[in-house]
Amino acid sequence: MSERSANVSRDTLETQINVSLNLDGSGNARFDTGIPFLEHMLEQIARHGAFDLEISASGDLHIDDHHTVEDIGITLGQAFKQALGDKKGIMRYGHAYVPLDEALSRVVIDFSGRPGIEYRVEFKRPRVGQFDVDLFHEFFQGFVNHAPATLHIDNLAGHNAHHVAETIFKAFGRALRFAVAPDERMQGVVPSTKGSL
Repeated sequence: MSERSANVSRDTLETQINVSLNLDGSGNARFDTGIPFLEHMLEQIARHGAFDLEISASGDLHIDDHHTVEDIGITLGQAFKQALGDKKGIMRYGHAYVPLDEALSRVVIDFSGRPGIEYRVEFKRPRVGQFDVDLFHEFFQGFVNHAPATLHIDNLAGHNAHHVAETIFKAFGRALRFAVAPDERMQGVVPSTKGSL
């Protein structure tokens, strides 16, 4: 496979986002978003996915974090779509279970070309520090709409909101890693009976 990377920018009246992604990286990450807890979660994607990922964002944080978080998800999804190209020779499906102390989450992804999300997560509190945990759904919704991909996220155990969030993002990174990995037995083949994804 050729180098699988992407540089994507999104510029709206609400946000300006830049994403640089290398699927065949080593987990290097750099972020400048103005949202520290989100950056902590994005680092889990890069580290556990073994992706090189840089994201810079400026947005209307004086209102709230909503637009910035959602638009980062959108732009990251676009970057994955660009980096995967025609999706020939990839595993396509990925899944991971990740624990952290009392918390356990499962993430399953399919780069199906069909956007969809099933998000079964109930946080015990509405915020981690200053971060509104409702925005995680917006991030993942933006991602799947623009990847496009089918994504199932299930939090199976946990009461510490930080731990729950971290297991979700670590599992997301791991699931992505397996889904985009080259399939040595299917080189040059789109992993679908339809012949396209």
